[in-house]
Amino acid sequence: MKSFTRKSIISTLLIGSVVAGAAFTAFPFVPSMTPVASAASSSFTQFLHDNAPGRTIKTSSSGLATVTNLASTVVLVNKKRNLPSTYAPKDLVVPNIPFSFSGSSPKKQMRKVAATAIEKLFAAAKKDGIDIKAVSGYRSYSTQKSIFERNASIKGEAVANKTSARPGQSEHQTGLAMDISSASVGYDLQQSFGNTKEGKWLKANAHKYGFIIRYGKDQEKLTGYSYEPWHVRYVGVYIAGEITSQKLTLEQYLERAK
Repeated sequence: MKSFTRKSIISTLLIGSVVAGAAFTAFPFVPSMTPVASAASSSFTQFLHDNAPGRTIKTSSSGLATVTNLASTVVLVNKKRNLPSTYAPKDLVVPNIPFSFSGSSPKKQMRKVAATAIEKLFAAAKKDGIDIKAVSGYRSYSTQKSIFERNASIKGEAVANKTSARPGQSEHQTGLAMDISSASVGYDLQQSFGNTKEGKWLKANAHKYGFIIRYGKDQEKLTGYSYEPWHVRYVGVYIAGEITSQKLTLEQYLERAK
């Protein structure tokens, strides 16, 4: 087994560093670990314990359930777990990747750790001859509110809630998600993207750079949303590898930590 420094191990497992994590994704936690590796395993277990769904939520007097681990790379946001309306990540940056539109926009932003990772994902895609572009990253609470209300007025609220998050329930507000598409589908966000060579490449390779396809096929009952092959969510290399190989949702993975 190769020797790793405490810094690189903790960085990989807890922060999800792609640089350190590329060679560390399949690190086996076995009884014969070195003291440093054992400490990393213990820290990782504690990390999951601290981020377990039951430990990261509070309910207001009005009954609104709000997440408390806002800065975590595994913050769980869904229809039962809301972000505060005032929340905006403090480390938003614009990754150096191609976008499907020109000009400046908040939706080009991601949290720094996710932005660094997605730059590596796009570089790998280009190397493999895959032409993809980013469509939509960070969205504020108010922006999501406008999007949901518009979709609800067109499709009806029930239908809109299967394909669009209510304000406070969108992963885009975390700064850890990005919608990706390709010219083969006109850079639209549609399920047919999953059948394109670009969509297939993304599904097969996203986890190598710390991302998961957040709303997988046939997972609607678990995630609450329809299949979205374009929506990737940063969780870190090791966790993304586990979720992908075991075909889990983020909800299922985190529920294991009690």
